[in-house]
Amino acid sequence: MNLRKKKELAVRVLGAGKRRVNFVQSRLEEIKEAITKQDIKDLKKEGAIIVKEIRGRKKIVKKGKKKSPGKIKKKVNKRKQEYVIMTRRLRGYVAELKKKGELSAEEVKEIRKRIRNRKFRSKAHLKEYIGSLEK
Repeated sequence: MNLRKKKELAVRVLGAGKRRVNFVQSRLEEIKEAITKQDIKDLKKEGAIIVKEIRGRKKIVKKGKKKSPGKIKKKVNKRKQEYVIMTRRLRGYVAELKKKGELSAEEVKEIRKRIRNRKFRSKAHLKEYIGSLEK
């Protein structure tokens, strides 16, 4: 008995895969007579057609992705642009202070190392650090 078309109909109606839809062997004659979607639904209700549970990892509910500030990454190019702008601003300020004679060459060298390593958040932060050096 070829029930391939019936199985395809059942798969469409019940919204399950071919492997999950099973026909009960003792009721194959009834299933053979079913020609409408409603017939298939009734047979499922009566227990002539069985739909197996989903197996495997699909049952596991995925955790929702968190969007906290730490998870949001900026584009690399944007980060680099911000770094370049800040570095140039700070180095310019340090060069200005050196020209005025407020900083020695050794201090400038040390500060430039710190600028390169992103120790200063802003120009104000750098000024604060230089102020603490002079004390």
